[in-house]
Amino acid sequence: MNDPCNKSQNPYSARLHAAIPGGAHTYSRGDDQFPANAPPILSHGKGCYVFDPDGKRYLDYGMALRAVNIGYAEEEVDVAAIAQIRNGNNLTRASLIELEAAEQLVGLIDSADMVKFTKNGSTAVSAAVKLARAYTGRELVARCADHPFFSYDDWFIGSTQLTRGIPRETQEKTKMFRFNDIASLEALLAEHSGQFACVVLEPAASDEPRDGFLQQVQALCRREGIVFVLDEMITGFRWHLKGAQHLYGIQPDICTFGKAMANGFSVACVAGRRDIMQLGAIDTVGAERVFLLSTTHGAEMSGLGAFVATLNLMQREKVVEHLWAYGAKLKALMTELATSHGITHSFRVGGADCSPWYATLDADGVTSPALRTVFSQEMVRNGVLMPWIALCYRHGEAELAATGAALDAAFRVYRKALEGGPETCLEGPAIKPVFRRFN
Repeated sequence: MNDPCNKSQNPYSARLHAAIPGGAHTYSRGDDQFPANAPPILSHGKGCYVFDPDGKRYLDYGMALRAVNIGYAEEEVDVAAIAQIRNGNNLTRASLIELEAAEQLVGLIDSADMVKFTKNGSTAVSAAVKLARAYTGRELVARCADHPFFSYDDWFIGSTQLTRGIPRETQEKTKMFRFNDIASLEALLAEHSGQFACVVLEPAASDEPRDGFLQQVQALCRREGIVFVLDEMITGFRWHLKGAQHLYGIQPDICTFGKAMANGFSVACVAGRRDIMQLGAIDTVGAERVFLLSTTHGAEMSGLGAFVATLNLMQREKVVEHLWAYGAKLKALMTELATSHGITHSFRVGGADCSPWYATLDADGVTSPALRTVFSQEMVRNGVLMPWIALCYRHGEAELAATGAALDAAFRVYRKALEGGPETCLEGPAIKPVFRRFN
């Protein structure tokens, strides 16, 4: 039988890989991150649903790699973006919407005195690292080993398995510590005393901070004269409108935002203390210059119009509160159904309510990509894309009920995979880690 979702049969898959290295412009969207029956290409999205070219609809929990937190094709946001397109979208000097967006961001985020917009998170975090090095005159970077991605630039990728093409001296300038383990950071700083420009981490990921960890990081950075860089690409505009930094009661020296700040439009930023951000200015007479961010499309008006509209809608409709409430219900539902199917030893649910996660474990308690693939495969079969869990405002009670039905069906097969081995249920290869040395 011809299965339109089978990648070996689907004509789009071959075309994608012929034209695009990896078949997509983000590795997280690649074929190796999804089960064989997932659609290899999508045509459009609306609300919390995405559609393939044949019109088949999927309830989506991927939400554009967490970039969409209200809903796809949200009318109010789109209208604001289109209005800026009609204003010219990209002008010869700074635009009015550029100023409005900057003033709104600075007025919202407690730690931000100045902001520089760009188009993606990698650029923003790399700019933060450059600022820290310029400010301190030091070169080493301490980055959290438990947070999976900060940038596609060499300073970060050189600290992963994918070191091909990256000079060894660049690799050696980034060192790692563990989240919620202040001793590991203290030991690292002691080993390379006076050499670190910055500490880079997310405020939360799969684990939330414990025992005042973030406050300890902040105090340590201040004591050692190290720039405290907080990456809020994922937590920003999901944990709290003012960022997870506000929720957890810390004030980084530099912070970065992106993803959900413009409901899927391409907007990211680096923001922070005036004395650090000012290094990228042109109005400080006699100061040695730092060439910070200078991108033709960094302040593209459509995206910044979308950011302002997104912020206004989120404030008015209490979007963040909805994410926390829906996530709590979803976690409870997943746990209840996993319990009823007798798989809680293998299928775990956790995380902050606004950003739940699930884990699939083998008999030894080790993460199992094969079991994760079985689960994702069966969710796709039942009309739900759940490569991870990213929530949006348009996830409602009807979607929760549909998710419950899909989970119930998926867990039946998952139980069989536990009993007979994942290979008895898999229709294709298991999902692979993004950061692996060989294909």
